[in-house]
Amino acid sequence: MTDILPPCPECRSTYTYQVDALLTCPECGHEWSPEAAAESGFEVRDSVGNLLADGDTVTVIKDLKLKGSSSVIKVGTKVRGIRVVGGDHDIDCKIPGVGPIGLKSQFVKKVTD
Repeated sequence: MTDILPPCPECRSTYTYQVDALLTCPECGHEWSPEAAAESGFEVRDSVGNLLADGDTVTVIKDLKLKGSSSVIKVGTKVRGIRVVGGDHDIDCKIPGVGPIGLKSQFVKKVTD
């Protein structure tokens, strides 16, 4: 088998397999058709409804406590070069002074240059 199947759109698992006309994820149980996955590009919007894309610059609109530490990401923190991903925390980024982190799009606002 030389075909490479796409990862699960729900949990991003790489262990997908094909059953008849559907692709199935063994980790989360999600089923989808390969044609629908190719057609539907998910979109992520910020807190005011602006469409976000890879490489955008956003600013944090609320103080965010970091889980497992006493650190806080302050309001107005500018984050450059985001990466849009699927899942609950739909933005991957690197915040200066904090490091790599996942953010929810509801807590950011796109910065227009």
